[in-house]
Amino acid sequence: MTKHSITEAPFGATPDGVAVSLYTLTNAAGMTVKITNYGGIVTELHVPDRDGRLADVTHGFDSVEPYCGDVPYFGALIGRYGNRIAGGRFELDGETVQLDVNNGANHLHGGALGFHKRVWSARPSVGADAACLTLAYLSKDGEQGYPGNLQVEVVYELNNANELRVRYRATTDKPTLCNLTQHAYFNLAGEGDILGHELKIYADRYTPIDAASIPLGELSEVAGTPFDFRNKRKIGERIDADDQQLRNGLGYDHNWVLNKPAPGLLALAAKLRDPASGRVMELYTREPGLQFYSGNFLDGTLKGKGRGYGHRSGLCLEPQHYPDSPNNPSWPSTVLRPGETYSTESLYRFSAD
Repeated sequence: MTKHSITEAPFGATPDGVAVSLYTLTNAAGMTVKITNYGGIVTELHVPDRDGRLADVTHGFDSVEPYCGDVPYFGALIGRYGNRIAGGRFELDGETVQLDVNNGANHLHGGALGFHKRVWSARPSVGADAACLTLAYLSKDGEQGYPGNLQVEVVYELNNANELRVRYRATTDKPTLCNLTQHAYFNLAGEGDILGHELKIYADRYTPIDAASIPLGELSEVAGTPFDFRNKRKIGERIDADDQQLRNGLGYDHNWVLNKPAPGLLALAAKLRDPASGRVMELYTREPGLQFYSGNFLDGTLKGKGRGYGHRSGLCLEPQHYPDSPNNPSWPSTVLRPGETYSTESLYRFSAD
């Protein structure tokens, strides 16, 4: 049986001439994950269907250059703060902090030059049971408005059970915010739209949003709404229902409050299935929330890897703390202080039925 492996190859250069690499992680079953140290981006993800046929189930490009442009976070590591902060402002220890504003009047995914636009140092390795890529980045004091030097490490680990584990760690020398996530766009069919995919989210509540996608501050029950995915449903079943929340998001673009027996527990958050291919993805996370985005802003203008990325051709399931948590003190905190270690992980388990 072929063992797991990791290889490195050139992937182009950033606009300021920094060469970046592409790392290919392969396991004994033939599953392949390709990751670049620009933005920690997962560029390809090849998994088998029920007949063993591999397909690339994530959106991306063949070289680094398109990622350096205006791209909706395809496959990227997100930081320092995944999702939105209203007005890009929050209070921390009595001081008002102003962040970069890059989404209308609000701060989104760490700012215009967040972690998705940075070159990370990379260290490939092969362990007894997995191929690993360890990425590290120092986000300096004041970057995108955030206080403190934040030292970040993210480990991608592909094992022989067709599981991709992502582990995050960070420390700081000043009080700051930290809420990291991964922004892959999934299509388990490898083509077409995702409206026929079946989704189950292990959550009884979600956070409603206003027209600018900022949470209203409520934790609302999903029961009796188009946001009820407690039993698996086709994504397209109610995505265009007459519902103000769907209008606000132009479809699904909301945070679900995960059912957690205990805070920080690695637990099943969502299960995604493509009936045609039989591919299944189970997502486990230690995070309290999960952003489900149904690719509403994709319009076919972006093309890569021999395909176009049309409306709702991919979906995101982003484990995270809730959007705008710094301005909702009763919600789980995203504040990280000196002497503390931010630590979380997510696990993507692939199978077919």
